[in-house]
Amino acid sequence: MAHLHTENKSYGKAFALGIALNVIFIVVEVVYGLISNSSALLADAGHNTSDVLGLGFAWTAICLASMKPKGKYTYGLRKTTILVSILNALFLFGAVAIIGWDAIGKFKNPEPVAGSQVMMVAGIGVVINTLTALLFMKGQKDDLNIKAAYLHMAADAGVSLGVVVAGLLINLTGKHWIDPVTSLIIMIVILWSTWRLFTDSLDLALDAVPKHINLEKVREFLLAQKGVENVHDLHIWAISTTKVALTAHLIIPEGVDDNFIGDLQQKLKRKFGINHTTLQIENEKVEATCSMDC
Repeated sequence: MAHLHTENKSYGKAFALGIALNVIFIVVEVVYGLISNSSALLADAGHNTSDVLGLGFAWTAICLASMKPKGKYTYGLRKTTILVSILNALFLFGAVAIIGWDAIGKFKNPEPVAGSQVMMVAGIGVVINTLTALLFMKGQKDDLNIKAAYLHMAADAGVSLGVVVAGLLINLTGKHWIDPVTSLIIMIVILWSTWRLFTDSLDLALDAVPKHINLEKVREFLLAQKGVENVHDLHIWAISTTKVALTAHLIIPEGVDDNFIGDLQQKLKRKFGINHTTLQIENEKVEATCSMDC
């Protein structure tokens, strides 16, 4: 038996800067949203608030995941990164409900909206959210939490740009219903991105094979190794949003040399991104496949 694992990367500075910028902007949005009577600005502020909470939870989870395993937590606290992804999605669903309620109220009771102020504040949002998204652009390929932060900030930049356009249209046409319509469009954008985050996170929480890994291709790869006649009890799951684990029993009648397992672990890491591997070598074929609990 042998295993292989790697270390987490830290994005502490990116999280700290992203949270600070967005907290300042949320205060500005709420103040000017109330002054200009804009449900679109208040909706965007609600969305940004949920994102700041999500960034905070994600940062906390990544810090917990870096702690060394101890006591009964033999894998450490890496799974918190997955749980936080689910919590982040639930916060966003809550933000959608608040945005929808406010927009419907504005449809029933239309009120004047200061289009110029809306444009100015939303324009600041485009800049801040774009800068924040760029902080996470590189890491989003490897970590679901970082990906969530990147997607949310990128979506926020797009949403803020939409609010700028809404302010311009209100100034040009004088149609105040444009403001709540923009809120509903924001709501749809949030729902679309949040549903994907929620389902991906739920899959990881249920120990599903991560989407970027094809189970059958891994099986075929293992069977193609020299001396391997059969593979059984192959399991692949996520320990965290960055670490993938694999366990498998390999039937190799002629046995293996001392370098076989180490070399195979490195190959699995390079080819599939599986960075925590446990392999059991068996010399005889089993008559029946073991159960999950064997």
